[in-house]
Formats: sequence, structure tokens, C-alpha cells
Amino acid sequence: MTEDPAIDTLRVSVFTVPTDAPEADGTIAWDATTMVLVEAVSGTTTGLGWTYGAAAANQVVKHQLAPIVVGRCAMDVPGSNEAMHRAVRNIGAPGLVAGAVSAVDIALWDLKARLLDLPLVRLLGAARAEVPVYGSGGFTTYDTATMERQLDGWVHKQRIPRVKIKIGESWGSREARDLVRISQARTVVGADCELYVDANGGYTRKQAIRVAAAFADQDVRWFEEPVSSDDLPGLRQIRDAVLPDVTAGEYGYDLPYLTRMAASGAVDCLQADATRCGGITVWLRAAAVAEGLGLHLSGHCAPHVHAHAAAAVPNLRHLEWFHDHVRIEELLFDGTLDPTGGSIAPGHDGSPGHGLTFVEERAEPYRTG
Repeated sequence: MTEDPAIDTLRVSVFTVPTDAPEADGTIAWDATTMVLVEAVSGTTTGLGWTYGAAAANQVVKHQLAPIVVGRCAMDVPGSNEAMHRAVRNIGAPGLVAGAVSAVDIALWDLKARLLDLPLVRLLGAARAEVPVYGSGGFTTYDTATMERQLDGWVHKQRIPRVKIKIGESWGSREARDLVRISQARTVVGADCELYVDANGGYTRKQAIRVAAAFADQDVRWFEEPVSSDDLPGLRQIRDAVLPDVTAGEYGYDLPYLTRMAASGAVDCLQADATRCGGITVWLRAAAVAEGLGLHLSGHCAPHVHAHAAAAVPNLRHLEWFHDHVRIEELLFDGTLDPTGGSIAPGHDGSPGHGLTFVEERAEPYRTG
């Protein structure tokens, strides 16, 4: 490693992986998931970062971000992050642009750790040895047998003691089925498992309160996005009226958004997604904001992006072991983590960076850009 290693190039690829069954939540349906993968190169060392979303994010990386980042010192990741945020001010920073910035930032943290031959958690500084996870899926398109099989796999085979299913089906128009599915889930996972639900903003305010009262006997602990995450007064109203923790934050594309949510009293636990909010740099700042306000932070999706950073956060609640992203990350990378027992242990094998190796021959059939 040279004294001041430079970022030589950013490579970007797009991969679209079909789902293994039709999937939907309360407000949207999909049959494939797209990953935009960034490789940050310094000499013979490559760091990996990615975001999930629109393929167009690759054009942002190529044309807006690479000219800003290439040539900068690979050790100065926050400086590159700040430079990227300044460069995208006038092109519509939230959404896919924020995803592009996030993917580059994640790749730069991985690159720095690999240049230093350290697991990323060692570079960031560990606050915990293991990261709790929860199984996440239970899509509204699943029939009873499919949902029960998925839950059984998490709870009884992998021994994950926390699981989440989707509710709010068809913009909240199928309350009765939502309640039946919650009851079925509780029967499968048993009394000792923490049961979570996610409406993805599908309910109205009073409807969410009514539904929560109806599932009170199922000991649901986590009620995610009962209404839109942009409706902070509504989230606060629901939080004050229901027993489960009310949570949101996955659509926070910058730190001010996450700060407003945390400070508003709208959530019991703040969620943040490093593949959207500005990368690991901003995700760690969101954790500090939450801690200062007495809140836990939960990592949203993309488990292998979050694993090492999550281990560096003292106020971490847990990390989402999301079915779609687990499938894709296990397909495209070697070195993925094992959640058996309900937690993962990033960095324990000593592999540098986030410990993953991109397997091009497995990824190539899914390349779309």
C-alpha cells in the first residue's frame, strides 16, 4: 500500500434477479429485484458497494460521481461522501441519486478496510461481537403454506427468534385477511418468538389503530409503517395509541430526514438503510442522532451492507434479514454470513473489508447493465 493510495477507478454493473415467487407488500408488487454494484479500485485492491433500486443509478455513478471521486485519497471516505453530496445538489439528490451515492460510499469503506487489511468492523470499531437479525418476508402474495414454510425455516431450522410479515394488503382493503395471516404466523412461530408486521404505509391513521387493537391478542411487538413514513403526525398519533413499537425510516435519503423523524416522537425505533441514506458514512451518523434522542436504530434490508456497521453501533436494535436481498447476496457473493441462532458475527474470520468476494460467473446471467 502506498502512503496515500488514490482511488483509480469506479466500475459499475447492474444485475436483475427474478424473485422465487410473486411478491407484494401493502402498496406495491414486484417480480424481480435490481442491484447496482460499484467496484472502487485502488491499485490491485477492489472494494464492493451496492444499492437496490433503479438501473439508472449506474448512469449517476458513471457520469456524476466517478469524476468527483476518482483521484481522491482512498483513506478519506467522509471527504468523498461530502464531495459527492455537493456534486448532486442540482440533479435531484433523493431517490436513485442517493442510492448511487450510497453504493459508492459503501464501496469506498470496503476499499479502505481492504487496503488496511482489516475487517470493516475493526476499522469502524466494534461495539458488539454479534448483530441480532430478524427474518423478513411473509409477502401478501404468499399462500398460507408458503408463508408458514418460510416462517418455520427461520424459527425452527435457523433458530431466529424474530420474524416479520407484510400486512396492509391492497392499500389496507383486506383487513380480515391481514388479521388471519397474523394469527397463522403466531401459531407457526410459537409464543416465544417476537412477531413483527409491516404495512408499508397501506393503512389510514384510524384504520391502523383499529387493526392494532384487533391483533393485540397476538403479542405483535413491531408495527412498521402503519401509515406513510412521510406522515409524521400520523405516526405519532398511532404510536401514542398502540402497544407495538411503531417504526419507520427506510425511505430516509439523507440525514435531515432521519433527524426530523427521530426528533418528532413519531417512532419508537428509527430505521435507516445505508444503501439509500448516503452509505455507511451517513448511516453511522443516523445511529448517533438516534442514540442522542434515546432511540434504537434498526438496519433496513441489504444485510451484508449493514453487518459490520451494525456491529459498531451501541444502540442497535437489530438488522433485517430480508428474503429477497439474502437470496441475491448469497447468489452473487462468496463469504456471506450465517444467521443461525438469531445473530451474525461480522469480521470474526478476519477477512478484510466486509469479507465478501464477488463471483462474476454466477452473476453474469443476471447482468442487465
